[in-house]
This record gives sequence, C-alpha cells and structure tokens, in this order.
Amino acid sequence: MSGLGSAPLPPPATDDHVSAAFGDTVAIVYADYECPFCARLDLALRDARAGWIFRHFPVKSRHPRAWAAAGAAEAAGLQGRFWEMHASLYADQGRLEDPHLWARAEALGLDLERFEEDRRSDAVRDRIKRDFTSGVRAGVVTTPTLFLDGVAHPGVPDDDVLARLR
Repeated sequence: MSGLGSAPLPPPATDDHVSAAFGDTVAIVYADYECPFCARLDLALRDARAGWIFRHFPVKSRHPRAWAAAGAAEAAGLQGRFWEMHASLYADQGRLEDPHLWARAEALGLDLERFEEDRRSDAVRDRIKRDFTSGVRAGVVTTPTLFLDGVAHPGVPDDDVLARLR
C-alpha cells in the first residue's frame, strides 16, 4: 500500500514506457537498472507475458551507475529502441560503464553521436527525475516497487501477485 501521507500514484501517461497492451489490470513498476531484484522482477514480468509500465527509480546511493543506465535507456528510446536497451541493461548489470553503454547502443544500431548527446540532455535528465519524483511522492522507498491496481508491492512480488498479471 502507498506510504502514509503519500500522493496518489500518477496514472498512465501517454509518454510512459508500456511493455505491451494490458487489460483491466494496470501494473506500474518503479525500478533501477543496477538493482538485481529489479532484474528478477523484469524477468518474472516477461515470463508472465504481462503488460506493464516502467518508470525509473535510480537509487544513486546504492547503485552509482543506475542513473547513467536510465539515461542510456531513455536515449535509446528517443531512437525507438527503449525496450531493447532495457532488456540489454538487465541482461548484464555488471557492465554499466560508459564504454559498455556505447557498445550496447552500437549493437542496437543507434546513431551513437545522437545517443551520447541525448543521454546527457536536460530532457532525458528531467524525464528520469520526473519518474523518480513521482515514485517518491507515491511512497516508493525501495526497488523494485510494483503497483498493481494502485496498491504497492515493494520488492519482488510473490507468485500470487504475479499471477494476477496473467
């Protein structure tokens, strides 16, 4: 459940990253690309073939490369490849330094100059900050946090919660 005194969870927005079409059940995930538990949840969601909305929640104090990884995902998204970069980042969380981000962008066929410019842009920084701030206001305190029909499930949700996504 949302934290005491939390603001309502922002509803799905037109510029949210939506994994696939979903029905009446709306899942929103706040996660960080350096968090191993977030990678486990991402895999569980893909295995469930569930649709969900991904929002950035980079926890710099615990995951120093999470912000850079979020910027890489957003920059890839500006070239239509958000979900491909998203999957690549979770597939190899041990390599999130700049040379590895550039190699991923190159492997995805992105314009590297544009990628580099975009990932460091004010627009990308503001997007990540907006997601993070909305999470804080909604009571997110840990990654991952899955909101299912507006109810927060911090950490990796149990099988009963995941079954509701199928």
